[in-house]
Amino acid sequence: MVVRVRPERAVLRSRNAVAVVFALNGFAAANWMARIPEARDSLQINPAQLGTLLLAISIGAISALPLAGSLVHRFGGRVVITGGGAAAAFGLALAGFASAGLGSYWPTALGLLALGLGSGVWDVAMNIEAAAVERDLGRTIMPRFHAGFSFGTVLGAGTGAAAAAGGLPLQLHLAAVAVVIATGPALVSSALPPAQDAEEKSSGRAWRAWAEPRTLLVGLMVLAMALTEGTANDWLTVALVDGYELPHWLGAVGFAVFLSAMTAGRIAGTHLLDRFGRAKVLWTTMGTAGCGVLLVVFGGWPLALLGAAIWGIGASLGFPVGMSAAADDAERAAARVSVVSTIGYTAFLAGPPLLGYLGNHVGTLHALLAVVVLLVPSALAVPAARPVGTRE
Repeated sequence: MVVRVRPERAVLRSRNAVAVVFALNGFAAANWMARIPEARDSLQINPAQLGTLLLAISIGAISALPLAGSLVHRFGGRVVITGGGAAAAFGLALAGFASAGLGSYWPTALGLLALGLGSGVWDVAMNIEAAAVERDLGRTIMPRFHAGFSFGTVLGAGTGAAAAAGGLPLQLHLAAVAVVIATGPALVSSALPPAQDAEEKSSGRAWRAWAEPRTLLVGLMVLAMALTEGTANDWLTVALVDGYELPHWLGAVGFAVFLSAMTAGRIAGTHLLDRFGRAKVLWTTMGTAGCGVLLVVFGGWPLALLGAAIWGIGASLGFPVGMSAAADDAERAAARVSVVSTIGYTAFLAGPPLLGYLGNHVGTLHALLAVVVLLVPSALAVPAARPVGTRE
């Protein structure tokens, strides 16, 4: 009897630790995102220049993602998550000091590059760890971990909104957040699944996953859904501030509404996925996301807040379901999660300059309509996310 209880307790401890690192990852990103309008004003840049600046985060992440699976395979998720947290903390502090303290564009870009690099390897490692816990539990739980990420973003957006409303200097705010991000993952790392539980056991090399049609289609689905989520992360606050002439703190509140709704969608999504299957749930949420974007753009204030909530629910499940689909086979999980993450993060590479360019021509608010168009290829790729060998 003792032999059975101890592993169950270990899995539960791992589940809780993985949830914490997801939340911390989201907390780091959202504190920056909530205060993007102030950083923009300090740097005195236009939407196109802001889009290029935000591109630095994506470049950092894209540079790290192809190697992340191999790093987890070699060192284990504990080491990669802790190291990624330290790099992200450094980048966050530098971006805050360079933008608000110095008003200097390129040092800010360097900080965002480090933030993207650290967050990228951390992201892949925590998804691999989450997939290991999901397999141990034998039921759908990946969206719950991503709900933990979303909860962290809600907390981060709320912290950012409070800091902005209270007049706390951006550089001091982000420096304090950096301390939390640097120390938090290390404090829970001992409870994460050990390296041998998360590493890839197959002798095949990671590059072979790039030749698998199903993996690439799952990556395409995640690409469009990542853009749906990432556009709100990068541009929703700015769009509300510019499009409806709101104060910065109220724009951050709108972002927090989006994140809160996305968190709720991920919590409820586990039951829906087990009951109706991945494909039906994904198609429904994609349509919901499109309706939410339309309401944000055309609904006026304060109906835009309702649109932000609907958008958040619709964007909630694409990325976590893509991670689960990539990790269906435990032996190739690290390689496939790395590939799907790399493809998905391409949205964060292309999204900021695309929306910035459109924002210069049609306004930031109306530029959000690009999300509705790009949901179409995501819907076409959904069948690839079904579990292998099932018809749901």
